[in-house]
Amino acid sequence: MPIFIDRRLNPKDKSLGNRQRFLKRAREELKRSIRDKIRTGRIADVDSEHAVSMPARGTAEPSFSDAKDSGRRQHILPGNKHFAPGDRVPKPGQGGGGSSPGKTVSEDDFRFVLSREEVLDLFFEDLELPDMVKLNLKEILAFKPRRAGFAATGSPTNINVGRTMRNSHGRRIALRRPKQEELDAIAKELAIQEAEPQSGAARQRIAALQEEFERLERRRKRIAFVDPVDIRFNRFDAQPVPNANAVMFCLMDVSGSMGEREKDLAKRFFVLLHLFLKRRYDRTEIVFIRHTHEAQEVDEETFFYNTQSGGTVVSTALEEMRRIIEERYPSNEWNIYAAQASDGDNFATDSERCIALMDGQIMRLCQYFAYVEIIDERETHIFGATENGTSLWRAYSAVNLKWPNFQMSRIATAADIYPVFRQLFARQPVVQKSA
Repeated sequence: MPIFIDRRLNPKDKSLGNRQRFLKRAREELKRSIRDKIRTGRIADVDSEHAVSMPARGTAEPSFSDAKDSGRRQHILPGNKHFAPGDRVPKPGQGGGGSSPGKTVSEDDFRFVLSREEVLDLFFEDLELPDMVKLNLKEILAFKPRRAGFAATGSPTNINVGRTMRNSHGRRIALRRPKQEELDAIAKELAIQEAEPQSGAARQRIAALQEEFERLERRRKRIAFVDPVDIRFNRFDAQPVPNANAVMFCLMDVSGSMGEREKDLAKRFFVLLHLFLKRRYDRTEIVFIRHTHEAQEVDEETFFYNTQSGGTVVSTALEEMRRIIEERYPSNEWNIYAAQASDGDNFATDSERCIALMDGQIMRLCQYFAYVEIIDERETHIFGATENGTSLWRAYSAVNLKWPNFQMSRIATAADIYPVFRQLFARQPVVQKSA
């Protein structure tokens, strides 16, 4: 009977199967712990390992035990001279009576370390880009052949001559196939012997040479120069060509009205969005646009770390987005998404220009547009539950009423980022289409 030994390395020398079962059972508790930790820490910390404190409840392994209230049993229990029913027995290591509640840490709690991949999977589990409908246009991947070694079968046009002849040479050496030089040497000696006067010894020599020649020739014919087992074909695997089917535009206000606090909150939101897209959508492109009184497309490093200041004209970012879409991302082939962060401050007459751009072109091209406004903590009670606010907020409120694929929210503190993010990118329920 064969014996199979699994020698794969498991994280922390634990059983990988047991780990997966535990993650499935304690999923909700782990998700809650991660969200609480991210709310109080930095958004960038989500992209790392996490040690989560797990309570004892619900983490024990399933076990079978006797049902105390059913069946018929007979027990013989030994008596004792020290305890009576109702006595309180101290735990090992504790002096007298029970422990005082609230003064000691439960020994059953433990810290469970989640890997980066597990953290991201739990963190973004029920989030998605809404209304991704143009899948049939870009989801079908293009493939190109890629060399992947050799195969014993294949098309004649893919025969690898070098590998085939190497195999043939090795097989002929192993089977000791006679070389042509050996046959030529025997034929030459045979011709010399036949040309000399015939004697008894000469005739015997000639017969031996003829017999050896025939034997080598038969063996040479039996052992082919190239056998079918020698032939090797170039093997090609179909490698998918990266082909993005969605693009996300990240628009951020970096003008002088955006202080360090506002810029920090906006960057935290976009860091979370960036992690979400990279984790859940491998073939999604991201376009970064920063604007003051003028807008420009920048790379990731510049978007998150470079400083800039100036006036505020929000419509320049929308115009830059429209220009890039026209040049690189035709709306009939791409799922186009946009997320914008600003403090709501804008040039006096520019908000009307923003409404015109959104209604006239942008919202017709986008699958989804999310706007996040950074407000002061002191304004939370004033603007938190009202539609009043900055000129840009009032302008986008008009867009929000007209376009169902537009969503907007406010952020005042770092703790607001994750709830707002989940609100904007929560998984939408599947709508059954009537026949």
